[in-house]
Amino acid sequence: MSEPILNELGPPVDWQGSAVDCAGCSCRDLLAQQRCRVGHACVHDRYAKRIDRFFTWNPERAKDFLAHPYFEVRAVAAKHVDVFHLPQLTLDPDETVRWSAAVRLPPKHLLTLVSDPHREVRIRVAARLDPHELDLMIHDPDYYVRQVVARRIPENLLTLMMNDADSTVRCTVASRIDETWLSAMAKDEDAAVRREAAKRMKAWQLTLLLDDPDWRVRYEVASRAERSHLGRLADDEDELVRGVARLRLGKGAGDFLRLVAQKPALQAF
Repeated sequence: MSEPILNELGPPVDWQGSAVDCAGCSCRDLLAQQRCRVGHACVHDRYAKRIDRFFTWNPERAKDFLAHPYFEVRAVAAKHVDVFHLPQLTLDPDETVRWSAAVRLPPKHLLTLVSDPHREVRIRVAARLDPHELDLMIHDPDYYVRQVVARRIPENLLTLMMNDADSTVRCTVASRIDETWLSAMAKDEDAAVRREAAKRMKAWQLTLLLDDPDWRVRYEVASRAERSHLGRLADDEDELVRGVARLRLGKGAGDFLRLVAQKPALQAF
């Protein structure tokens, strides 16, 4: 047995807390080849970093540990095993293992994880699944999964997500959906969604939002609407909206620039 390397991870123990013993290890033949070392690169260590180093040195051994009782061993092995052995891990009882497999699974096998019980697994699936198959996930119970879907789903399917329950998902939809649907999204109950729609609307369409209750939406309108419609906003109750409208109308430019200079945080809203 080689001398163990002691470092910040502490003394080498296995996943059950017992000292690592090379005598009965199935990989002990690797010691003489310096392809493993206790406390540094060991498949039986409790720490994923040491397990990962073992499989980095010996990727051909990964397939032999896909049924190991310790989930970290299975999860790390999934990072190194050949792709032909990955499908069996979609049925693993631990979500960390399924997540690790989902990162590398061939696309056709990702469909088996579309309804995985754990959100982290489904997030990885949504990030890698063929965009044309993402319609299977538009009603996922987790908002972030749906947000990933909204970022990747084909544009012509975004209309199916216009009324998503979460405003951040609808914002993503508004940032990508075909322009013909922006007027509908400009009526959204959430100001952030309306503002996202306003950013992409044609100048003449922005008249729909001249009286929006949120000053951030009106600011977007004042910044981009046709000048002929700015008269109402030149007397807006909000000083920043009022200022940018007057600036575009050639009135009070100095006052507006001083306002922005005094309140730099307003530039990042």
